[in-house]
Amino acid sequence: MPTLAKLISEVIKIMRKSTLIAATIVLISFAIGIYIYPQLPEKVASHWNINGEVDGYTGKWIIFLMPAISVFLFLSFLVIPRIEPKKANLEKFRKYFDNFIIVVFLFLLYLHLLVIFWNIGGSFNMVQFLSIAFALLFYYCGILIENAKQNWFIGIRTPWTLMNETVWNKTHKRGGKLFKISGILALLGVVLPNYALVFILVPVILFTIYTFAYSYFEYKKSYRRLKESNKHNYII
Repeated sequence: MPTLAKLISEVIKIMRKSTLIAATIVLISFAIGIYIYPQLPEKVASHWNINGEVDGYTGKWIIFLMPAISVFLFLSFLVIPRIEPKKANLEKFRKYFDNFIIVVFLFLLYLHLLVIFWNIGGSFNMVQFLSIAFALLFYYCGILIENAKQNWFIGIRTPWTLMNETVWNKTHKRGGKLFKISGILALLGVVLPNYALVFILVPVILFTIYTFAYSYFEYKKSYRRLKESNKHNYII
């Protein structure tokens, strides 16, 4: 009967590199939380306003919220490749998806550390520091979106991109560039902290609405071209 150590070794061998890195980051998040928990006050800062100032406090259990979210996402990322109907398409951009997993968990670890540092005596503009994390996250989302092939879980999944592969490709090329721009604009929050939240939220919201509408109009154009082509073939 295999020992526990041998079993763990076999599991590690079949796990993807991104999964191992993500699992390590989750464990580090919990370890930091457990270590720092006794040093925290009973009420800790848990919410910041648009100026990066604390405007909400809660029990120190909140320190485990980010690690708990990480566990949920970790399980989700494990399940998605297994239940994705278009597995072959997912494999075509799997390296970008795997890197995205690592970026997401580093993002959550960074947020976790910001909250901890603030509550053990750090003093900084929270929104300003968040600008860096969101900039990197949005920019890599752009890279992922540009390379994503048609699937049911990852990318700009509108009814029109899911129905038409050409519309999917056009929308994702356009959307990927826009998300990269969102990442660059989010960095402005570092030098203009009073407007940091605007630079983080407004571009990505507007670009999301735009890509949704773009996919619809591209689908309508594609449908009209197909209809005209069929009509032409019928006449011939």
